[in-house]
Amino acid sequence: MRDPSEVVAPKAHITAVHVIYNGGPGSCSVAELSWDGEPGIGMRWNGDGGRGIGNPQSRGQPTWFLVPEPFSTDVKRRAEQLAAEQEGGALEDYRAMAADSARETEAWEWSEGLIGDAADAEG
Repeated sequence: MRDPSEVVAPKAHITAVHVIYNGGPGSCSVAELSWDGEPGIGMRWNGDGGRGIGNPQSRGQPTWFLVPEPFSTDVKRRAEQLAAEQEGGALEDYRAMAADSARETEAWEWSEGLIGDAADAEG
């Protein structure tokens, strides 16, 4: 499997790659791309974790395909959801923060202090 953040082909079209979702071996990746100078959404199959480079590919080099505009918003939205749900993703971080009662208390006290500061400023 090739790291999708290192896939920058087709070189004649892509000038920037920001991976939104990487499903790992046997799955796909989705990225925001600059394709011919315009923003777009690219997608590719990562490969199975062996020596393969995934699909699409051209002349032995891994490439992206541009998701057609009518589908790009939905593909991006779902990729962001999947990324948040992955181990180490944002959802896991939010759960950890919510379970940390000391941190929650500290945040509550801090926000209450701001409200008090604002009330003092108005008086």
